Amino acid sequence: MKELWIEIIENLPPTVKTDLIRAASEAADVILISDSQPQPLKIHGKTLAGPFENADIRTINLQKVEDIPTAPRDNLAARVVVTGGEDETKAEYAARLGVRYIILKCIDWKTIPLENLIAKLRRKSKKIMEVDNIEEARLALETLQLGADGIVYKPRTREEITQIVEVVRRSPVKITLSEAEIVNTKPLGVGARACIDTCDLLNPREGLLVGSQSSGLFLVESETFENPHVEPRPFRVNAGSVASYTLVSPDRTKYLSELRCGDEVMVVNFKGNTRIVNICRVKIEWRPMIMITAKCEGRNMNVILQNAETIRLLTPEGSVSVSEVKPGMKVLVRSESGGRHFGTLVEEESVIER
Repeated sequence: MKELWIEIIENLPPTVKTDLIRAASEAADVILISDSQPQPLKIHGKTLAGPFENADIRTINLQKVEDIPTAPRDNLAARVVVTGGEDETKAEYAARLGVRYIILKCIDWKTIPLENLIAKLRRKSKKIMEVDNIEEARLALETLQLGADGIVYKPRTREEITQIVEVVRRSPVKITLSEAEIVNTKPLGVGARACIDTCDLLNPREGLLVGSQSSGLFLVESETFENPHVEPRPFRVNAGSVASYTLVSPDRTKYLSELRCGDEVMVVNFKGNTRIVNICRVKIEWRPMIMITAKCEGRNMNVILQNAETIRLLTPEGSVSVSEVKPGMKVLVRSESGGRHFGTLVEEESVIER
């Protein structure tokens, strides 16, 4: 679990500071107060950090290694401003001495110093990265796949705390998948289909949820299946007709035609586990298509995909090529009720999609 530290800076109006402390007490793991004599000092149920004597975590500005107290160090946080390799060395030395937290503020270079310190301080001290905005927070939490152990953020409004919480607390969501029975298939003529190429490597039995109706989405597998004719493309999902819906977050769909380079899309595996990846490109070409109809919970749902052996639907046991799909087979789908307004579910709305 990543830690969220909210720093309450000194030069704020008293009413604003009080409001931020109240909001931070609801969301943050640690409240960092810059004042040397902060008021109030007691916030029930929260860890307080700061340069004052009775702080739960005592912060020091680490200018040189001699600044580190002899003991105790298990409740110490050393703040290091990183401008070069010598500052990384100071942080590493503090970690070897048993300082529990290293708070890093990278001035010019953001990623490389953090990568270096993630590698050097792993399993020694907790690395807490100072960030100035949402983009820096994401970068800090994901660098080298491990990321910093937490971030320090200095909000000026309650809304900023809400936004940063969404980034730090973002955890994998599980999608409920159901089994649908294939009713029939129908070869179609040439149509525009979209391959979604991601900035990641997808796994077997993992792909995108796609369908002609937003209430019924089929799990289309990434191109990881070995075959004698085409090399696997594990970054890709051949997702079908550009008019199809795809799930891009737990509660939002988009048309495939709307997706662009740099957008986020939600990848789902056969167990319903999800993760968010970015799109590298959307490749639209004209190919022969096939319509597949399946029944789930008493209603039919459709998906239109390219009619080729390499496009596969996930099943409870594995996956099956669209060229081999037959009535009676079971495939994995996401089924829900209600309609969508610009991609957002409205459960009370009745929508008929045929």
